[in-house]
Amino acid sequence: MEEAGEYCSSTSTTRSTTEKRKQRQHQREKPYRGIRMRKWGKWVAEIREPNKRSRIWLGSYSSPVAAARAYDTAVFYLRGPSARLNFPEFIVEEDGVDGHDMSAASIRKKATEVGARVDALESALQHHAAAVEAEESRSGRASVKPDLNEYPDPENSDDDD
Repeated sequence: MEEAGEYCSSTSTTRSTTEKRKQRQHQREKPYRGIRMRKWGKWVAEIREPNKRSRIWLGSYSSPVAAARAYDTAVFYLRGPSARLNFPEFIVEEDGVDGHDMSAASIRKKATEVGARVDALESALQHHAAAVEAEESRSGRASVKPDLNEYPDPENSDDDD
């Protein structure tokens, strides 16, 4: 009898390990709620309309953050402040706008505006970072940030002059 119990416990351990592995793999593939990645690398967002089988297409974006922000905007207008969001700190309630009375087209419009804005900011940051890195590699020296917690050495401070 004990052998059967041991066998079951090892099987349950294997199952839980497999489930954890699948969960980690799923998190890598789908880092945010409401988005997915296309085969060619674009991130897309869509959401189901409440009590309907139809979906609201929220757009295709180059970064997962932009797609997730578009999803957040749509889910907020569909389900209200109690909705589960990817970035709750970035949602801004507009005065006099009730999401439950908005049409699917107006929700799509608001969500794609937010997603496009975030996508543009993300790509601008990536281009800026690449340009800074290219400039540093061309100059032959990388910018070394000083340790601000370190006291200055009086012997080395005269070398700069």
